[in-house]
Amino acid sequence: LDGRLLPGELPFLRPFSAPLTAVGDGRFVEIVGAYNPAAKGNTQPLTVDLDRVDYWVKCGAQPSDTVRSLIKRARKEVAAAPAA
Repeated sequence: LDGRLLPGELPFLRPFSAPLTAVGDGRFVEIVGAYNPAAKGNTQPLTVDLDRVDYWVKCGAQPSDTVRSLIKRARKEVAAAPAA
């Protein structure tokens, strides 16, 4: 679960799920979020579909260290959000 894009020198991360056989060829199964540390205004810097992340981890996906920290951060943000 990791994918890095660099649009115009700005760091940007799109966590995704990819089969082990697809290592290095750019194919992925599903994009499960996005991280843009340079987000401004009302733009969310981190979006993660935690249900899909949990599904893929149960299926054997192994998040990179960076994505693991972003998942942990997303879980904290969901827990801290006021219940609607």
